[in-house]
Amino acid sequence: MTSIKQARDMFRLQREAKKIRKELKNIHVEAEGPGIKVVVTGEQEVHAIEISPDTDREALPTILKDALNRALKKAQVVSSEKMQAIMGDMGMPTEEGMRNMGS
Repeated sequence: MTSIKQARDMFRLQREAKKIRKELKNIHVEAEGPGIKVVVTGEQEVHAIEISPDTDREALPTILKDALNRALKKAQVVSSEKMQAIMGDMGMPTEEGMRNMGS
């Protein structure tokens, strides 16, 4: 059975998570490759792709894929850090806390 405190904590967590998702929309993470710049949001959505006119068209798919993957990984880290901050504030175990317990 869920206690009132647990229900309040869950409601607060949902509210904070919604707030973080809003913030993540406004965070832009960049990655570059030869002649390419990719920008994604903290929600891991592509915001912009810039391709220089002199970019090698044969290599474009590989360069673009690599830049997108790096940008998305950076966005995942940003998102994870934001969510862990909320969890830590609420006294819930975070990834860092779990690592420290094993030491």
